[in-house]
Amino acid sequence: MSLPLDGLSAIVTGAGRGLGRAEALELARLGASVVVNDFGQPGRDGSGEASAAPAEEVAAEIRAAGGQATAHTGDVADHEQACALVQLAIDTYGKLDILVNNAGILRDRMIFSMSEAEWDSVIHVHLKGHFNTTHFASAHWRERSKAAGGPVYGRIVNTSSEAFLAGSAGQPNYAAAKGGIVGLTTSTALALAKYGVTANAICPRARTRMTEDVFAGFAEPTDGRLDPLAPEHVAPLVGYLSSPAAAKVNGQLLVVHGGMVAIVERPRVAAKFDSAKETFTFDELDEAISPYYADRPPNETFAAAEVLGLKRGQ
Repeated sequence: MSLPLDGLSAIVTGAGRGLGRAEALELARLGASVVVNDFGQPGRDGSGEASAAPAEEVAAEIRAAGGQATAHTGDVADHEQACALVQLAIDTYGKLDILVNNAGILRDRMIFSMSEAEWDSVIHVHLKGHFNTTHFASAHWRERSKAAGGPVYGRIVNTSSEAFLAGSAGQPNYAAAKGGIVGLTTSTALALAKYGVTANAICPRARTRMTEDVFAGFAEPTDGRLDPLAPEHVAPLVGYLSSPAAAKVNGQLLVVHGGMVAIVERPRVAAKFDSAKETFTFDELDEAISPYYADRPPNETFAAAEVLGLKRGQ
């Protein structure tokens, strides 16, 4: 019996723990050969000595279950190491078919307290890391398409966050990086569609080392049920988006957690105002726009519990 990803090869970055690990295991379960990438630093802020252990342990777990996997311990935020990662997949499995970008770090701080280094480091790992791997993978698919004289198979699944959608007061660097990833995804989707490649982004909600503070108030089930915030709820969507079944899904943003998937629409115009003359005056803008916001609560945002569909303690 064939599996959805039989004969395909994949890279999953940040796959030594948490979401990336669950995604790598799922792609392997669906038949893909997987390059498990993880730089292996123990701190969620990117601190500590890098270690090969996390990537190698997940690769060994896949092989023990009968799948094919190899470990890569490079830093995807480094352009040359990202190139080596893509080349490893090509050299090991003959080609690259699937790229799942998941690697990231956190350095949380309010905007007025954040240092330049804290800003740069998070943008570097998340946004530049996504760019680096995507750059080399897309060049591979473009070359293959030219050689084949038509479309080839390629799938990109990027990792954004609802911190970009709803705001996160103590994470201006993280929210900006995740918003940038959505822009990178939609641009990539348009650029690579003619080569047969799709690019989509997910906003996952999952209990991992990265989100231990965010979900501290959401208790894990004690009755044996799967935690609604378990990474295992996210992984099947990544498997689907990586598969031939998702050929028509391109340039999309999807929120996923606890047995729920929501497709996010592109921003829509909420209100429109036209000037009476060639351009607006200050007074005319005040008369047109101020009443629109008069009855709205200040700093209107989405509550995390509402987005999750959960209440604290559940």
